[in-house]
Amino acid sequence: MEKLIITPKTKIYDLLEAYPELETLLTEAAPPFSKLKNPVLRKTITRITTLSQAAVIGGLRVEDLVNRLRNAAGQSTLESVASDSGSYQTLKPAWFSEEALTTTIDIREMLNAGEQPVHEVLGAIKHLKEEEILRVIAPFIPAPLLDKSLSMEHQHWVAKQGEEEYWVYFRK
Repeated sequence: MEKLIITPKTKIYDLLEAYPELETLLTEAAPPFSKLKNPVLRKTITRITTLSQAAVIGGLRVEDLVNRLRNAAGQSTLESVASDSGSYQTLKPAWFSEEALTTTIDIREMLNAGEQPVHEVLGAIKHLKEEEILRVIAPFIPAPLLDKSLSMEHQHWVAKQGEEEYWVYFRK
């Protein structure tokens, strides 16, 4: 059987299924990846998170992460890598206002319970009225969620609160 070719679009779940030996390399690459040891998160988040998105979560360059994994798997390195993740807004935008904050969803509890928060959050984003702001509290930068909101042409702002706490604001 042909082994998986590792690219920025490779889902972490598929990578670890094809190359379980790469888990240690992945968790050593960045501290946030140690969450992969949690079987609940491993079954949920890894199915939707690409290596490109994981690089963002881990604060790594996509090229570095993908090539490190490719080398370990015996694949040749890529000369250039196109990221499927856009850039994320990390500076407080002019549109932000505490008064416009209407809803907060803390996805940390959902993730720990093995639930997938994407649908609940996207539903809340879709129901935002003009000028309303939704806050999502997450244990890491929720790159798959941000990428989806960007495709829906919603604005966002990622504000790091601590090592394992990010507040992400969404606006129509």
